[in-house]
Amino acid sequence: MAESYDVIIIGAGPAGLTAALYAGRARMKTLMLEKATAGGQAATTDIIENYPGFPEGIGGFELTELMKRQAIQFGALMEEIKTVTEIKIKGNMKIVQTESGDFQARTVIIASGSEPRTLGVPGEAEFRGRGVSYCATCDGAFYKDRKVAVIGGGNAAVEEALFLTKFASTVYIVHRRDELRADKIVQERAVANERIEIFWDAYLKKVLGDNKVEEIVIENKNTGERSSIEVDGVFFYIGTVPNTGFAE
Repeated sequence: MAESYDVIIIGAGPAGLTAALYAGRARMKTLMLEKATAGGQAATTDIIENYPGFPEGIGGFELTELMKRQAIQFGALMEEIKTVTEIKIKGNMKIVQTESGDFQARTVIIASGSEPRTLGVPGEAEFRGRGVSYCATCDGAFYKDRKVAVIGGGNAAVEEALFLTKFASTVYIVHRRDELRADKIVQERAVANERIEIFWDAYLKKVLGDNKVEEIVIENKNTGERSSIEVDGVFFYIGTVPNTGFAE
């Protein structure tokens, strides 16, 4: 029989780690289940400037490691798993079934976060890992002195575009509107950065190449005019979708 816990938390991103901290302090037997790196997407963020208590900002990995250490300090346990497949109810217990085994608890907190939304344009899936990426912190260093495109106009897109200027010679932001949606301070940094060029009112239509990304095709939504841009990498930041399929 699977070992029993008071609380099982699915996901060890900032929300899951915070829940584990509170449950641990309440002296509940607490288990966090995580299939990737603790900290979730926050752990792959270069710099976090809007978290209280760090006026100079703090690296995402550093911040989430502190959160993890604090949760474990108060007794929370962490188990690395593959994938949660289903949650079943048996009496007053919830059975969390995973590809790594079953776990049970009286209470289950779903803090499984989200994953990058895909656009579904031709070439996106084909070139994933060969020029198409969803993580600038993970892959940015591969594009030293090269040209890359960032798809999106929100905080994540613009912040990661700024991060990519540490490596790339040119960063193209392709945005479907005539103004960015990122925080004003982030927009100002992007507009002032000489390595960033913004294509307004533009849709990404195709990602092209042979064995790797070589160019993208964009279309102006007002004129219908299409343009080809030579790039070595394309980073997608068009939102996220929740990782809750196992609970549906």
